[in-house]
Amino acid sequence: MTFRDFGDLAISAATKRALSEVGFTTPTPVQQQAIPPAMSGRDVIACAATGTGKTAAFVLPMTERLSGRTGVVGLMLAPTRELALQLAEHAKPFAFAHSLSVVTLIGGDDIDAQIDSLAHANLVVATPGRLVDHLKRGSVSLAGIEVLVLDEADRMLDMGFKPQLTRILARLPKKRQTMLFSATMASEVEEFAKTALRDPVRVEVSLSGTTAAGASQVIYEVTKAEKNPLLLTLLIEVPGARTLVFCRTRRRAEKLMKTLQRERYPVVQMHAERSQAQRQYALDGFRSGRYQVLLTTDITARGIDVANIEHVINYDAPFVAEDYVHRIGRTARAQATGRASTFVTDEDEAIVAAIEKLTRAPLTRAPVPRDDPEFIKAVADEKARQADPGPQEKKDPDAPVKPMGRHARTHPKKKKT
Repeated sequence: MTFRDFGDLAISAATKRALSEVGFTTPTPVQQQAIPPAMSGRDVIACAATGTGKTAAFVLPMTERLSGRTGVVGLMLAPTRELALQLAEHAKPFAFAHSLSVVTLIGGDDIDAQIDSLAHANLVVATPGRLVDHLKRGSVSLAGIEVLVLDEADRMLDMGFKPQLTRILARLPKKRQTMLFSATMASEVEEFAKTALRDPVRVEVSLSGTTAAGASQVIYEVTKAEKNPLLLTLLIEVPGARTLVFCRTRRRAEKLMKTLQRERYPVVQMHAERSQAQRQYALDGFRSGRYQVLLTTDITARGIDVANIEHVINYDAPFVAEDYVHRIGRTARAQATGRASTFVTDEDEAIVAAIEKLTRAPLTRAPVPRDDPEFIKAVADEKARQADPGPQEKKDPDAPVKPMGRHARTHPKKKKT
């Protein structure tokens, strides 16, 4: 059963008010297919590309079914802190409409404050590791859980959370509703689903591995030495474009941060070694437009929902093909358009083949602009800096800088001194 309009659903006035508050009018395909069986209490396993409205597809039926309950009755698990915070924010309008309170349990936050908030919690949004911490302390009981949601289950398994998930499932009532949503459906997820779900309704809006339809994707075959010049050249092409740059390691992100700061770009970094306050500061600054460029690792491949990211740049190709799908999914969200560029070296041949196999499409090879004057100058500058690194960089890597310099054509040129 599907529906064309939220008004076609037999939902409460409270849910209708919440839909109006968040501005939802026309359901997305995953919502059309997943909400009816979820509202009837069926287990659901859904595969849909990122940015297609998956969160509302489980939050709406969850809050509708748990309306007015007391105690901890709903649990949503997410692989990263950022995704957990995002889920909680999206759930709150629907939860409040049904007199349900939402509590977020993530690492990096004061655990004692979390314990205090659990006294009045109805819906818990958590990362597996922090929830297990609470289970060990005895500060939360899962005996009353009626609805469990596993969001981005493949990522949780990729990140090694299977032991924690198994421990959490053992604490849950056998009689419950379980919903599993993800953009990819690897074999490991299928096996896990057999133990966690009962006779689920399957929803496959897009084939596993489908990338965002509105994302224009190209790869650039480069040498390692050409990565920085190419990045600077691409940033010039669309001055001021909100750009998300993925690196494989935090050290790479930190090094690249210094490069872009030298060029006077408003840039900030976000990775697992940053505190939760620093990560939230970076995300808020990027979302508000204070920073044009966000340098990150794969912790944000599925953990952020920022509107109008115009360009995703894979400075480093991902370790696994599934992460490519999620990285690309940060742009062209909600039927928007965007651009995705991936830098690959000779060492990346295997991952490129894996990506093309997963997405069932060849990646377009774009020419490296080696004749472009900006690229030539950037190569020369990079060689000069390698030969003479110059003075030590400023201590605060996240201090805001004024956008100016030759790599932002709309900004004034620096005066010679």
